[in-house]
Amino acid sequence: MRSIMAHARALHTVPPASNDHLAAVRVALSVAVPALALLAVGRADLIIYAVFGALTGMYGRAESHQLRLKHQAQAAAALLAGVSVGTFLSVSHIHSWGLVVVEALLAGVGSLFSDKVGLKPNGPFFGILALGACASVPAHVPFLAAVLICAASAAFSMVVGFAGWLRYRVWERGAVRDIPVSSAQLRQAAGVHAARYVLAVGAAGACGVLTGSGHPHWAMAAAAVPLAGADMPSRLHRGIHRIVGTFLGLAIVAVVLFPGPLSPLQYFPGQTALILALLVIGFQFPTELFMARHYGWAMVFFTPVILLMTQLAAPSDPGVLVLERGVETLVGAVIGIAVAVLVQARRLTSLDRVASPRGGADPT
Repeated sequence: MRSIMAHARALHTVPPASNDHLAAVRVALSVAVPALALLAVGRADLIIYAVFGALTGMYGRAESHQLRLKHQAQAAAALLAGVSVGTFLSVSHIHSWGLVVVEALLAGVGSLFSDKVGLKPNGPFFGILALGACASVPAHVPFLAAVLICAASAAFSMVVGFAGWLRYRVWERGAVRDIPVSSAQLRQAAGVHAARYVLAVGAAGACGVLTGSGHPHWAMAAAAVPLAGADMPSRLHRGIHRIVGTFLGLAIVAVVLFPGPLSPLQYFPGQTALILALLVIGFQFPTELFMARHYGWAMVFFTPVILLMTQLAAPSDPGVLVLERGVETLVGAVIGIAVAVLVQARRLTSLDRVASPRGGADPT
C-alpha cells in the first residue's frame, strides 16, 4: 500500500523549475522555424520530418555550449538514423512484421549507442519513435528530400543551442562530456540493457500486429519508455506517467479533432493544416518545459504534438487515431514495465547500479 501511495504522489508532484523555460524556448524555436517554413511553401505534410530533426534541441540542455554542441551532434545522428530508416521502410512499403523486426533491432543498437555516448534524455526512445512514425505515413517526397529536411532541422537546432556561446565566447581545449570509462561490467550491463529493449519493443510490436492495430509502432515506442529509468522505481514511475500523461493528452487531441464547440478547427474552416501546424509548434514549448521535471505532464503535451503532426502527414479518422493511440500506449507501457521487472529480477541487481550512474537524476 505504501508503494502504491508513493506512485500516486509522484503523479501530481512537480519538482521546482531549474531554468527549464530556457530549454523550452530553444526547442520551441527549433521546431517553429522549419515548421513555419514548410507551412509557408504549402507542405505542412512534411512537418513530421522537421519536428523529429528539431528534437535534437532536447539534448544537452544543462551542459556548456561547447559540450552541448557535441552532445546534440550525437543526438542528431540518432534521430536522423531513425527518420532515414523509417522513411526507407515507407518508400519500400515494408510494414507490419518487417517494421517490428527492424525497429526492435535498432532499439537495441540505439540503446548501446546511447549508453556509450551518454545521451540525455537517455535511451533510444526518440530515435525509434521517429522510425516508427515515418514508416507509418506515406512518403510524399523522395527519400533523400525527407532526410534532408530532417538534417536541416537538426542543424538549425544545433545552431540555436550554440547561439548563446556568442555572448561568452569561452572555449575550453580538451573539454569532454562526463561519461564513465568503459569497463567489462559496463559493457555487460549495456548489453543486457540493449537486450531488454529488443525484447520489450519486439513483444509490443508483435502484440500490435497480431491485434490488427494500424499503429503498432506506438506500442513499441511506449514499451521503450520504462526501460530508460535508472532504477526500478523510476521505471515504474515512467511507465505509469506514460499511460496517464498520454490519456490526458488524448483528451486534448479529441477536443481539437472531434467536431464540437471547443475545437479551433470549427472557427477556421479551410485552415485545418495551418491550425494543426500552429498547435504542434505551441505544444512543443510545454513539452520541454516539463520534460526534465515531470514525465507525465510532458506526455500530456507531447501526445498532441505526435498525433497532430501525424494527422498532417496522413489524415485519418480521429476516433480510430485516438483509440489506437490509447490502446497501444497501454499495451506497450505494460510490456515495458513487465520486461524491466523480469529482467531485473533474473539478471540485474548490482549491474544496474554500475550501468546507470549518469542517469539517476534524469527522469527523461
